[in-house]
Amino acid sequence: MQTNKQESIIVDNVYKTFNVYLDKANTIKEKLMFFKRNKKEQREVLKGINLTINKGEAVALIGVNGSGKSTLLKLMTKIIYPNKGKIITNGKLTSLLELGAGFHPDFSGRENIYFNASIFGLTKKEIDDRLEQIIEFSELKNYIDNPVRTYSSGMYMRLAFSVAINVDADILLIDEILSVGDQHFQEKCLKKMKELKEQGKTMIFVTHSMESVKQLCDRAIWLYEGKIRMDGDTNKVVEEYIKITT
Repeated sequence: MQTNKQESIIVDNVYKTFNVYLDKANTIKEKLMFFKRNKKEQREVLKGINLTINKGEAVALIGVNGSGKSTLLKLMTKIIYPNKGKIITNGKLTSLLELGAGFHPDFSGRENIYFNASIFGLTKKEIDDRLEQIIEFSELKNYIDNPVRTYSSGMYMRLAFSVAINVDADILLIDEILSVGDQHFQEKCLKKMKELKEQGKTMIFVTHSMESVKQLCDRAIWLYEGKIRMDGDTNKVVEEYIKITT
């Protein structure tokens, strides 16, 4: 497949299936005594997804729990891979998929900034240059030298988001974590994401907050039972989604 520089992400006929164990034996004793326990079934989470996201688009993935939104986002980051089809990404990518992923609980917030930012490809000098900016945005100056195991979920989110937006990525993937934390910081994050959008960054945003979708995204993709049910103007897609789900 040929791509052009305006296409940030291409999802080409993607299928994803997971094995789900219904009654899994966890110990050797259980495996010997209940050898019939390891029954499993295959669940097809994504069923032939095709979409293209262009450079500079802010796109929301919406749908009820279990519709395949987070799975699609993880496939885009190459944390997991499709059973069939392929995903092409053009540009440096950063993601906020799981709260505190990449953080070591026994190290301080400051130390974890270095660990996390290095995962995203920054050099030590680049992190040094941005350290104060990251800490300032996170509003965690008084706690930055405390072990992150002492942080609340909201503090985790502040630190993770602050690192992710300072790595100069072309594509930003965010999965629901903005629902964690206080209203003030959520609004601050949305404002920053609008700024990144104006700078031409590509964003894919998974959320159940339709108000956030309307504020940030020009396009919404509604996933239903592993398929795209609707893809288009945010207001139109959200309106139809609300009609069906409320």
